[in-house]
Amino acid sequence: MGRTFAGARLRRLREERGLSQAALARLLDLSPSYLNQLEHDARPLTVPVLLRLTEAFGVEAGYFAPPDTARLTAELRDSLGEEVAAGRITAGDLAELAQRLPAVASLLLDVDRRRRTAAEQLAVLAEDRGPAAGLTEARTPHEQVREFFYRRANYVDELDRAAEELATLIGVRRGRVRTALTDRLAEAHSVRVSTGTGGKDDRLHRFDPVGRTLHLSPRLRPGQQAFRLATQLGYLEHDALLSELAAQDSPEGTPAHALTRIGLANYFAAALVLPYRVFHGEAESSRYDLEHLADHFSVGHETVCHRLSTLQRPGLRGVPFSFVRVDRAGNVSKRQSATDFHFSRTGGTCPLWNVYETFAAPGRVHVQVAAMPDGRRYLWTARAVTRSPGGWGRPGKTFALGLGCELRHASRLVYSAGLDLTDEAAATPIGLGCKVCERAACPQRSAPPIGRPLAVDEHSSTFAPYPTGPGETGDAG
Repeated sequence: MGRTFAGARLRRLREERGLSQAALARLLDLSPSYLNQLEHDARPLTVPVLLRLTEAFGVEAGYFAPPDTARLTAELRDSLGEEVAAGRITAGDLAELAQRLPAVASLLLDVDRRRRTAAEQLAVLAEDRGPAAGLTEARTPHEQVREFFYRRANYVDELDRAAEELATLIGVRRGRVRTALTDRLAEAHSVRVSTGTGGKDDRLHRFDPVGRTLHLSPRLRPGQQAFRLATQLGYLEHDALLSELAAQDSPEGTPAHALTRIGLANYFAAALVLPYRVFHGEAESSRYDLEHLADHFSVGHETVCHRLSTLQRPGLRGVPFSFVRVDRAGNVSKRQSATDFHFSRTGGTCPLWNVYETFAAPGRVHVQVAAMPDGRRYLWTARAVTRSPGGWGRPGKTFALGLGCELRHASRLVYSAGLDLTDEAAATPIGLGCKVCERAACPQRSAPPIGRPLAVDEHSSTFAPYPTGPGETGDAG
């Protein structure tokens, strides 16, 4: 066992149980001074003391394991970038806060999110955003849903296991997924599936609870039909569980609660169509070959990427991935993460990220080794996908899908073949987004970093815009 300092977690657990330091010291058969040193990180936990703590409090040993706080630290830097730039707090202070007091750090982030939301709502009321009134109300619930999954590392154990059990019960397997789902809807819930012409109705699916009919658009591909069938089964089989989980973060009756239920039902559907152990086994044996997995399970590229980002079951974990979906303008419509990769909420995304290269060559998987400002390196795969509603002249939609993992896991992926993963200089330097990125000399900057004074010199210029250091100069445009 390495040196583990867990003072904040030990103190918090003691206070939650209503114990004084002296009382806990007696319970653990330790001296009060030794316990005081443990709580102030002056002494590390030893194996004997750890065993006494787990027995006394009935917690797993992992409760005291040192957390990987890179993601929390990145969130703090994203939120408090202006304070760091102004010298009121240092990056080291934020890292120490995330390490020693993660609950306080999370509370601070929550307060900042509320402050930003209030500022946006005030701007709307002051008519600073004109016709954009209502934007905050439309966006905030979706952000709450993203936070729900983000805090759970994109894995919901109760729902995942329930889906796997149902898949085993009804015989979901290759070649008969839709048949098994259709039969279950009919036999257990008296629901009929209709795939009519659809007429002018643009909806991809619609459930009629009175007529007990699930209407599916004929434009849906077989894999998409299976996903809608599985989603409806999620509502019918586990309605109470969906509501219970959603209520953990959002009050019932709110838009965020309803959207969280939809997100959870979609999660259940992916776990039912692609049962955990079966999908995990195939992913490992194929070295996470995205095209193979999509073909093997007859589902789309996005479904495969999304499911891979959820394989974090204790005792049977897959590669921890981050998944993102963006459009040509850089708008992020999906972001899930089982890793410490942090998606900025204020600075957009980085134009040097390989997700944007995919629009020039859709259908091909692009691979990139990327380095973040904190030194962490990631292997990213990206591919553009296009969807059409059908019919001449009707606009479709094109997205870039990115799936990435820390470089230490890259050797498990087929996409690492031929890459020198030890060459740090070969990694593309990217950032969280121009407004919060620390790379002052980046030539691709679209905006100056928040809170850092510009070095403006009308008599000279540099290739990189928005210089901030002493003596640096940059283009006016």
